[in-house]
Amino acid sequence: MHLRLIFTCLITAVLACAQGPRIGTIDFYGLRKVPESKVRKALEVSEGGALPSSKGEVEERIEQVPGVVETHLEATCCDDAGKAILYIGIEEKGAAHYNYRPPPTGDAILPAEIVPVYTRFLGAVAVAGRTGRVAEDLTQGHSLMSDPDVRALQEQFVVFAAKYTGDLRKVLRTGANEEQRAMAAYVIGYAPNKDRVVPDLQYALQDPDDTVRNNAMRSLTAFAVLQRKQPDLEIKISPTWFIEMLNSIIWGDRNNAAVALVTLTDTRDEKVLQQLRERALPALAEMAAWKHLPHALPAYILLGRAGGMKEEELQDAWSKGQRNTVINTVIKKLTGAAAK
Repeated sequence: MHLRLIFTCLITAVLACAQGPRIGTIDFYGLRKVPESKVRKALEVSEGGALPSSKGEVEERIEQVPGVVETHLEATCCDDAGKAILYIGIEEKGAAHYNYRPPPTGDAILPAEIVPVYTRFLGAVAVAGRTGRVAEDLTQGHSLMSDPDVRALQEQFVVFAAKYTGDLRKVLRTGANEEQRAMAAYVIGYAPNKDRVVPDLQYALQDPDDTVRNNAMRSLTAFAVLQRKQPDLEIKISPTWFIEMLNSIIWGDRNNAAVALVTLTDTRDEKVLQQLRERALPALAEMAAWKHLPHALPAYILLGRAGGMKEEELQDAWSKGQRNTVINTVIKKLTGAAAK
């Protein structure tokens, strides 16, 4: 089993994971000036059809469209009909760009006992996903899943994180092996002193590997849940990189950053909301309009908070199917122009 693919095909799957499902929904992000029709023509697939057999070839075709600098395809599972959701990320000329660090080149590796436990953990998560036992408790500042087999392995991470904090930090920052960095980003989240490893996890938010970043975001999100429950712990998590990730061309970056920011903006800190307005308003508007409602909801909440709407107002409008009205109202209020 590939060690980097934490929760593979349970939460998100790259096209290579797809086993021939049909496309239920196609959605875009980063598409502001380039006409969608031109991107769709280069895409050469549509709703109801099969996922493209070659992700790279499709991306190359789309990058030939005038105005497109880079593109990224990602398929997720699944819509209400059990079909794939295909996201097309576009970076246009002059658009916001999320930067990653160069790959580290150090020789740091994890203590040998961590790797087999993490491998068994991935297998147990896959089984839990097939049986629907994927609920998790984050109130202790790290994930503890309801499935007893998964939970037993996660409890071993508590021991490893306390025993090998220094090794985990070193691998996360300097290790050349991206699979080991991904493991470190997940396991270090179980450290007893969460505040001391926040800088390491925030450093990992600019790792060049997708899974390292995603695991770091998951760990930090759990920290934020604990901080909200026990503010006296003073776990300081900067929202800056999460906000910048809303402009990433990678769907997983955007989705996980939005989920984390819902927790980080729960107190409606005005400085954080102002950062959202200044750095991510267009991104939030397009994400809040995604067709798959569970994926759109985090950005919808963030957009509403940035626009000064009360939680009750947001919930009421969402339940009444007035999402687009909220999006346009907030964008018009904050920019003077309606959303697309």
